Amino acid sequence: MSAAERFAQLPTAAKLFLILTAAILPIGIALVFLGQSGIRQANSALAGRSEDQARDATEAIESLLARNALALRVAANGALASGTDGACDRARASLAIAPGISQVFELETQDGKPICKTGELGYTGTLPLAAPGVIRLRLAPGDQAVAVRVGVIGGMATALVPLDEIHDAIATDSNNLSSLVLQDGDREMPVLQNPVDADTSLKVLRWPIGDGSMVSRVSVPAQRIATLDRLVLLLPVLMWVAAAFITWLLVSRLLIRPLRRLQSAVVSYQPGGGGDLDLPRRLGPATEIQELRDSFERTVARVDESEREMTGALEGQRRLVREVHHRVKNNLQVVASLLNIHGRSAQATEARAAYAGISRRVGALSIVHRNHFAEMEENRGISLRPLLTELAAELRAGAPEEARGLAIDLDVDASNTTQDVAVAVAFLITEIVEFAMLNCPHDPIEISLRRTSELTARLTISSPVLVPDEADEPEKVQFERIVGGLAKQLRSPLDRKLGRYSVDLPVFPKA
Repeated sequence: MSAAERFAQLPTAAKLFLILTAAILPIGIALVFLGQSGIRQANSALAGRSEDQARDATEAIESLLARNALALRVAANGALASGTDGACDRARASLAIAPGISQVFELETQDGKPICKTGELGYTGTLPLAAPGVIRLRLAPGDQAVAVRVGVIGGMATALVPLDEIHDAIATDSNNLSSLVLQDGDREMPVLQNPVDADTSLKVLRWPIGDGSMVSRVSVPAQRIATLDRLVLLLPVLMWVAAAFITWLLVSRLLIRPLRRLQSAVVSYQPGGGGDLDLPRRLGPATEIQELRDSFERTVARVDESEREMTGALEGQRRLVREVHHRVKNNLQVVASLLNIHGRSAQATEARAAYAGISRRVGALSIVHRNHFAEMEENRGISLRPLLTELAAELRAGAPEEARGLAIDLDVDASNTTQDVAVAVAFLITEIVEFAMLNCPHDPIEISLRRTSELTARLTISSPVLVPDEADEPEKVQFERIVGGLAKQLRSPLDRKLGRYSVDLPVFPKA
């Protein structure tokens, strides 16, 4: 089945939906693609902004620590260059003129032994040593601060950058940050912690600080386009879906449903005494469907009137045919009676036999005609079982004196056939039975009819008088010629075997 045939078998609503889809769907697909592309770009922009904020906060911390390291290196180099005595005072004086620099520091020898310090740094022995020019960043042990150790000529300098200063450094970039934690191996120092909703998804970013010995772990909300924004971007597609659904709904309610109600009323209407055509009066606002209903009513009224006229004419024709068949049957019976009367009054034996033979053939034709007339009302053809039964009784009744005791055994299946076939069968049986009456009047005759398929049956007549090879006598030659001609009328060859002649004949299928 081709695609066009499948489409033609679909309901109208489905066809309309497919047509709208084919017309509008490409636009909808393009709009979906553009909307999805816009959503991806917007999500990428939001993700990029979050990463920028996290990077800016990390860079602010790194800048703060770098300023402290640079100022501490300059101050420590100048202080230790003049000797260790009074080095802290000289360094403090140098750091005092630098804004935003920690004033809590310690000067150490190259092997980490303290020389002097200002403020409380705690124990710094766990911090790694720094060669001249090297900067080491670590979380201060026990304090909420970052330890900055720089290597200078002749020693080292260590300063603490407090947590408050670190927090102040990222204050301008922390609006959209959820948390910021500085990590030093397994140790952590929370710098920022903002409250977030429990259902908010977070994105964790990691940025190295300095030489990578410390890491800034920043958590930011995973910002994405909201559902409402998605609906706005996909609004054209939603409009297409709504338009297709509304169109399908309107067509189904205003067109398809009234038409189906009208179709149901028309299909349930049974002409010829099954009741009047009852069409629904309310079929929606479509005036075309209402006009179609009125057209159906007018057409059915005209068809009913025409059918009544045809029924009357057919009944008259049936009565006429019945009368014609009745008269033909009576005429055949009159002819058979006249032949019997003339046969009984004939003096010569040959004349009486000729009259009897003609009478038997006319009687066979009369029997066929009577059975045909009886089966006309049902239009199923002629039933062969009652036909052969009546024919056998008629042949026994009209048999000559020497064949009065002739036995005719019947074994016939219920089959129906046409009048032409019935006439040929009746004449074939009459010829064979008459030949048997005249030549072997004391031998029985068996007649059987068996279905061989849905449309054929086999007629078999068995009698000792049937000898196919004996064709020397003129009477036998004429008999064989007659039965062969009757078999040809049945459009089937006559199967001649010793004591049995068979022929196939057409029949109607079983009812």
